[in-house]
Amino acid sequence: MQSVAHRPEALRGRAVVAGLVAVLVLAAMFVGCNRRSPKHVVPQSVGNLRTTESIVATTGMIADAARWIGQSEVEVTRLMGEGVDPHLYKPAPGDLRALEGADLVLYNGLHLEGKLAEALSKLAERKPVVAIAAEIPADRLIMSSDEGGQPDPHVWHDPRLWSLAVQRLQGAMNEVAPHKRSGFAYHAEVYLTVLDRLHAWAEEQIATIPPDRRVLVTAHDAFAYFGRAFGLEVHGVQGISTDSEASIRDVNALVDLLVGRRVPAVFFESSVPPRTVRVLVEGCKARGHEVRIGGELYSDALGPDDTPEGTYFGMFEHNVRTIVEALSGKPAAPFSKQADEGR
Repeated sequence: MQSVAHRPEALRGRAVVAGLVAVLVLAAMFVGCNRRSPKHVVPQSVGNLRTTESIVATTGMIADAARWIGQSEVEVTRLMGEGVDPHLYKPAPGDLRALEGADLVLYNGLHLEGKLAEALSKLAERKPVVAIAAEIPADRLIMSSDEGGQPDPHVWHDPRLWSLAVQRLQGAMNEVAPHKRSGFAYHAEVYLTVLDRLHAWAEEQIATIPPDRRVLVTAHDAFAYFGRAFGLEVHGVQGISTDSEASIRDVNALVDLLVGRRVPAVFFESSVPPRTVRVLVEGCKARGHEVRIGGELYSDALGPDDTPEGTYFGMFEHNVRTIVEALSGKPAAPFSKQADEGR
């Protein structure tokens, strides 16, 4: 797929884009005196008038990107909210009605929404249903050894991979509303530019963790792309899908690693019950190593609405800062400040 930056429509206002990036990051995203969700990612209501295209997105990450790119030109409905595990999600009758009424359905693919697969397949016979991560080149995907060789679906934890998915999302929106593609291209370029900055900021922050402490242990194996992108060794109590069960052998092996490497912290996930992580903490304690809970990470869902973590950029910043502070013992620089200094 052609890069956004090389499309003629995206060249409009290029001189403005660089300034907009810092302004949007500082004033409209997730940091500052008003700690509410950015207004520009909230779809405007059109009442009963069908003047905007209706998009249904399965996850918060996808919905947030669609709102960024479409702004008031589209109406976005998200199926899976705060703390919802997409691996286990089953659609309610209201979700099926929303899917039926949409002009476009966007989902991650790569078997993330496993229990929705049948409904999405049937729906695709009647309307555009697009798996935005499905066209990421195979050589850039991580294959799972414990899920029958399926690709890891958690691509949003690497901003550079996520940019490919977002470009596919933009293409799907262009196909449904070709008369709005110029505006989509403009806002997509801003979004992709912020993604580049986010990746650079995360590299700088992760580099402050001492090399022997760059071990990330979480409830399930959702951070492999994050680890590959930023040089962290990643382990999950459960496999890529939370359908899998951790064995006693798996738990004991992780306790051995935590004790042997003197890893200082392990992490909860907002969409996974914390019991297995607590088992690790107790197992380490019994062997004389105090490992603490480093904090809660957002793995498969965004945070609460009307908070910074309820946006993709706010979620990613939260994860990086939580990991850096727990493993290094030092505070991480906020992404907004880095963006401001880069203006």
